[in-house]
Amino acid sequence: MDSAALLIVFAIIILVVLFVLVRAVRIIPQARAAVVERLGRYSRTLTPGLTVVVPFIDKVRPLIDLREQVVSFPPQPVITEDNLVVSIDTVIYFQVTDPRAATYEIANFIQAIEQLTVTTLRNVIGGLNLEETLTSRDQINGQLRGVLDEATGKWGIRVNRVELKAIDPPHSIQDSMEKQMRAERDRRAAILTAEGVKQSQILTAEGEKQSAILRAQGDREARVLTAEGQARAIETVFAAIHAGNPDEKLLSYQYLQMLPQIAQGSANKVWIVPAELGKALDGFGRAFNPGAAASENGIVPKPPAPPAPPAPPARSTAATPEQTAAAEAEAEAAARAAAQAVADATSSTPGGTSGALGLERP
Repeated sequence: MDSAALLIVFAIIILVVLFVLVRAVRIIPQARAAVVERLGRYSRTLTPGLTVVVPFIDKVRPLIDLREQVVSFPPQPVITEDNLVVSIDTVIYFQVTDPRAATYEIANFIQAIEQLTVTTLRNVIGGLNLEETLTSRDQINGQLRGVLDEATGKWGIRVNRVELKAIDPPHSIQDSMEKQMRAERDRRAAILTAEGVKQSQILTAEGEKQSAILRAQGDREARVLTAEGQARAIETVFAAIHAGNPDEKLLSYQYLQMLPQIAQGSANKVWIVPAELGKALDGFGRAFNPGAAASENGIVPKPPAPPAPPAPPARSTAATPEQTAAAEAEAEAAARAAAQAVADATSSTPGGTSGALGLERP
């Protein structure tokens, strides 16, 4: 019986020792901290690792996370300087740097940070209009971070970053902004289109100008070359005429050949016959028909001399007597026809041969 009681007492003592050891030994995880209170007063801060405390005398408060934390607050209505209500969502990045201050300086630092963010945000946004609010996020973030970091420093908390997650203006304002943006984009599109048309017209005008200039230069060079060619042709013909030394017969024949070219063309109703045409025909007739000219002057022509015996040809290119006689007959017939036409024209037109004769074509 005594042995059983001793065993029970021994077991109780072992259980009490184990319980005391469990209460005395604490293991603090990494990036955590714990505040120890001895008899209700702050004693020390436990760092990560194995730590021994006095049971029933030291009290370990809940662990505090030393890592950077992210808190997203619900949307808050804020009034801008131009009396528009916008809804703003904020995100706070903070970190506990002093577990003792975070435990004893503030009861609930998360709620305190939220309320401080809301009040600071309203103060900042109240001095900005809607346009500045939408385009000045970096400025707003910097102001919020400065105010929160200064206020939470004594709480053992460091605010690393403040971000505005969303800025939602009223739906009517959103519709107006969309219309304004659409109108602005339409205006830019119209301006770009007008500039494109303007540039296109400018380039087209420049191209037409350059084309006209090049065309004029080409025409000028062509006319210059044509004139030079005509001048050289005239010089060549003039040199050939002087080198050939033409006689009166050849000039009269060429003069008669040019008369049909003067009357060419369907629009030529009247053409001028020079006064020297009679003299040319007279000379041409006398040249090819000396007998007729002598009879007109009252002189009887002498009978032609008997033909001389044909001489041996000097060159292979000399014409035969038959060809020469045929050519003289054709020339005499042409001279007679031209003389008769001129005689008829002069007899039906007043003015004689003292000046130019005007002949009208039917």
